[in-house]
Amino acid sequence: MTDLLSIGASGVSAYRSALSVIGDNVANAETDGYARRTVALKQVGASYGADPLSLNRTTAGGVARGEVVRQWDDFRASEARVSQADAGRAETRVRWLSNVETALDDGPTGAGTALTAFFNSAQTLTTDPTGSAPRQAFLGALGEAATTIRTSADALARAGAGVTAEASAMTDALNGNLQSLARVNDAMKRAAPGSAASTSLADTRDQLLDDISKQVGIDVKLDGRGVATVTLGGASNVTLVESNVASSFELKVADDGRLALEATRQGETKIANPASGALGGLVDVAATIVGRRAGLDAIANEFATQVNDWQAGGRTPAGAAGTALLTQGGGAAGLRLVTEDISTIAAASDTASNGNLGQLQALRENGVETKLATIVTQQALTVSYAKSESAAAATRRDNAFVARDEVGGVDLDREAAELLRYQQAYSGSAKLIQIARETLQSVLNLF
Repeated sequence: MTDLLSIGASGVSAYRSALSVIGDNVANAETDGYARRTVALKQVGASYGADPLSLNRTTAGGVARGEVVRQWDDFRASEARVSQADAGRAETRVRWLSNVETALDDGPTGAGTALTAFFNSAQTLTTDPTGSAPRQAFLGALGEAATTIRTSADALARAGAGVTAEASAMTDALNGNLQSLARVNDAMKRAAPGSAASTSLADTRDQLLDDISKQVGIDVKLDGRGVATVTLGGASNVTLVESNVASSFELKVADDGRLALEATRQGETKIANPASGALGGLVDVAATIVGRRAGLDAIANEFATQVNDWQAGGRTPAGAAGTALLTQGGGAAGLRLVTEDISTIAAASDTASNGNLGQLQALRENGVETKLATIVTQQALTVSYAKSESAAAATRRDNAFVARDEVGGVDLDREAAELLRYQQAYSGSAKLIQIARETLQSVLNLF
């Protein structure tokens, strides 16, 4: 009779634990980083004394609760992290490259349109080189061209500053995540394998790894206790976290706006520019912005030089040599009209009142208009490619996370089925205890 009670009691205890785990699964179905748990239940067979004829030494069987098992697939988790890092880089590039494209405005208010309007105003001035209205239109169009080029330069500078600010904030967040992971590693060393504390720490660890992989691509190795060793993706010589020691990243900003990262661990500093992750995308975009700014500066300097040289080669209505109309050598950000006096326009040559204007039209062929259009086209193609890459990377990431969730995700329908199964098993164990009590009472009633 005691054996019967022991069997029922073991079942009640084991199935109560299983029901508790299912309750945790249901409660955390929408919790980020939570992986489904199950309880390993083991059958306990009957055992006997050393003497097989001595039945009074029999020990009852039943069911015993084993470890709490966290449903997880490290391979699928690794694939999800890699795809997330790629998607993070691609999405960051699309966002900021689109801002660069906007800065290089090719619409009706853009620099390309303003340059075209300037050369058209020079053509108009050819028909009436001494007229006040066409001269005023000429200077106005030149000033507008300088302003729109300067506006594009300012927008590119703001984009560069925005990239730097975001990279700085993300570097700080990355350092925080690395330090947190080091502390989790330290706690996992002390947690008993299969315990509730161990599984909760594993959830926290994998959530941190997900967050880190959004920022930089990583490679991860887990030891037998679940302690993570993290290296920079594609750079195994740069260790980010090992045991309870984490690297610290520092963002380096060059004079021209290029970004670089250094990782310091235990006094040793290494260059650690990530190939993927959002930080990798920011480093890449910063270099692109530097290139676009350099291209725009070259166009601005060439335009100012050409206009001023053209002006110096002509004559004003008073017969004087032309003086500079634009600031020169200051790049796109420094390009400005230096005079509003229409009498300073050197439209004439030694032989004709509009003789010098023909030289200005000659500069238009394969000049700054074409070069600016080339930069704008290159940026548009870069954005188009980045969008295609981002869409493909997002699809890979989503599929990888779906595959990971097939193992570790909580399916409420499956949990409902498990709940019914364990409830019935719990009820059966309780019924077994009741039968044992009733049987014992019947035996006692015989006396």
